[in-house]
Order: sequence, then structure tokens, then C-alpha cells
Amino acid sequence: MRKLHAVFISLAASTLVSCSTVPDHGTTASSSVVVPRVERSIQPQPETSSTQLDPNAATLARLEMLAPEADPGVLALALEARNCAVRSGEVDQDAKLAVIDYSRPSTDKRLWVFDVARDQLLFRELVAHGQGSGDNYATRFSNRDNSHQTSLGLFLTAETYIGNNGYSLKLDGVEHGFNDNARSRAIVMHGAWYVNPEMAASKGRIGRSHGCPALSQGIARRVIDTMKGKQLLFSYANDAAWLQHGQSFACDGRSAQQIVAAARALRGGGAQRVAVAAP
Repeated sequence: MRKLHAVFISLAASTLVSCSTVPDHGTTASSSVVVPRVERSIQPQPETSSTQLDPNAATLARLEMLAPEADPGVLALALEARNCAVRSGEVDQDAKLAVIDYSRPSTDKRLWVFDVARDQLLFRELVAHGQGSGDNYATRFSNRDNSHQTSLGLFLTAETYIGNNGYSLKLDGVEHGFNDNARSRAIVMHGAWYVNPEMAASKGRIGRSHGCPALSQGIARRVIDTMKGKQLLFSYANDAAWLQHGQSFACDGRSAQQIVAAARALRGGGAQRVAVAAP
């Protein structure tokens, strides 16, 4: 994997306006429910002299049990990106992992935050995409300034600040050509009044940002405090260019298609117990 990098540009908090709100109406956002700790329910299987448990598959199986409604292929790709970041030394083994599946509509709770090391699902929330990316579905993605589009791939979380959208979290994209302009574009995580289920019910979608992963105002601070300081955010979509050329998940030689297909094939049978030939 290419060494993760971040372009740090000193911006005063008051000048970060790239993700200013896009008003639809004045509804106040309601807070989402935080999912409590889910106890590990996968029991280790007895090993034989010829088999051993694949630790990556076992971790993926636990994430699937914590978030059974999530696409296992998306979880697998995000987990592989996390594994690559740990191997490279950019984050430690305790790094939390937030996963956004932008192939889902904005009316779905498509953000999951995992404490992978402790087998916990910490949050599942609504999250906005950029107004340039589409209406209820995000179908267009960009790394360009003023595109108002969402970017894909792996982000390293950084520092917090108070800006035009209140308490916010800076993000450094590590996918060259896909999200590495995140800091200069002021793509940050923040709360927004337009991210709420009432708007989803009345308009058929939640409001849209200028490219930021905006959350409900009622939950934003809690998620930001959980995710600040060298945690990981992985944004997924069915985007052919990114799936073919993204590098964050490519450290073990497999393509995105191979990682996703293998995980989806395990869903429904054998995902909880995966044995590989012993060396």
C-alpha cells in the first residue's frame, strides 16, 4: 500500500465554508439512537492440526453480526483498508472504523461506527452526501474543489474545531486522485439541521451538504468525539474508477472486486467459521 499521506493546510476555523448548509427548510434535527455494546456471540471452533482460523475472516464475521443489515462486501473492503493502515503504521490496532455505504439512499442509516478491537457497534446513523453527487442516491463523486460532490475512499481523522457548522472534525483523504484534496476542500464531519428523519419522510431524501459527511445535530458531537484523532473513515460506492484504482485496500494484492465477491459469497453460510490450510 502506498504510504498514507495528508496535506496539512492551515485554515482558520471561521474560513472553512466549503460545507456550508444547503437549506431545504428549518426543521430541527432529532438525535439518533446509539447502539449499545453487542457481546461477541461467535464461539471459537476447535482447531485441528490441518486447519486454523483465518483472523481476517473471523473479524469480518463479527462485524457482520454487529451490523447484519450492512453489505458484507462493503464491510470487507473497509476492513481490508483498515488492515492496510495498521500494517503501514499510520494507525494502531485500536483504531476505530467508520463505514459509509453511499450505494444506499440517504434515507437509510448508512453510517456505521465500529470499535473493531472491542467488537462493538458504537453508532448507526443517517449521513448526508454532497448536493453535486445526486438527490436521494449519490451517483457522482469528485476530488475537485467547488464540485460540491462527495469523495470516496479511506480518510484519516484529524483535529476538531468550531467553524461555520459548529463543532467539526477535519479529515485527511489518503486516496491519491480520489479524496486527497479533502483538507483543502474543507471536507469535514459536522452536524446539520437538514439531516433528520422528518425531512426524509417529507421530501423523500435528507438534505445535502457541499461534499461533507454531515450528521444529525443531535448525535454529531458524540460521533466526532469518538472518531477524532487518527481513527478511520471509509466511504464506499459502486464507482468503477475508484474500485479499480483505489489503493487503500490493495496491500494484499487482491482487487476490490475479489475482496467484495469473496465476502458476499460467505454470507449465509460459512461466514462465521472460516478455515484455511495450515502453513
